[in-house]
Amino acid sequence: MASVVDICNSALNLIGASNILSLTEDSKAARICNQRYNFVRDATFRSHPWNCLIRRATLSPETDTPNFDFSNQFTLPTDPYCLRVLQLQDQDLVYKIEGRKILANSTEVKIVYVARVEDPNEYDLLLVETLAARLAADVAYALVNSASLMVQLNQMYKAKLVEARFVDANEGTPATMNNESSLTVAESNVFLASRL
Repeated sequence: MASVVDICNSALNLIGASNILSLTEDSKAARICNQRYNFVRDATFRSHPWNCLIRRATLSPETDTPNFDFSNQFTLPTDPYCLRVLQLQDQDLVYKIEGRKILANSTEVKIVYVARVEDPNEYDLLLVETLAARLAADVAYALVNSASLMVQLNQMYKAKLVEARFVDANEGTPATMNNESSLTVAESNVFLASRL
């Protein structure tokens, strides 16, 4: 079972720093991990449509409407929190995301999105490894004052990200040529990039 502390300790191990017992303990490593973990996690989640983080929602319009261009606005989900909209079910619907709203000329919007899932037990193992590598690269300089180590860890993060994206993108039924979604195009681009 993974925990936030486990992910932070994996990152600290990559740096060569001592493990922590909690994010609130009185140590430099814990303070820095506590400060940076949520930002790094959310940025990593936004970087790819991770299968373990994808959620679906049907949104109803708000009573307030946009001043112009669109007839309705819809608030993005907060439970779980929407980090990135991947696609709308109606792929022909013209929409715009502004702040935490989707603006559209529709009375209902069905979305597929990347959610902020806070329980690490729901993460794919390769996502955990990728997140730990990104966190290590992010906090390395603050902990050991080594720019070269930070660069090495950033390269490790990018390599883990390519592997994780490749595996993640190959789960599920491939779309047919006539029914290709924007999500599938993104996944196929990741596949091609990982083969180069």
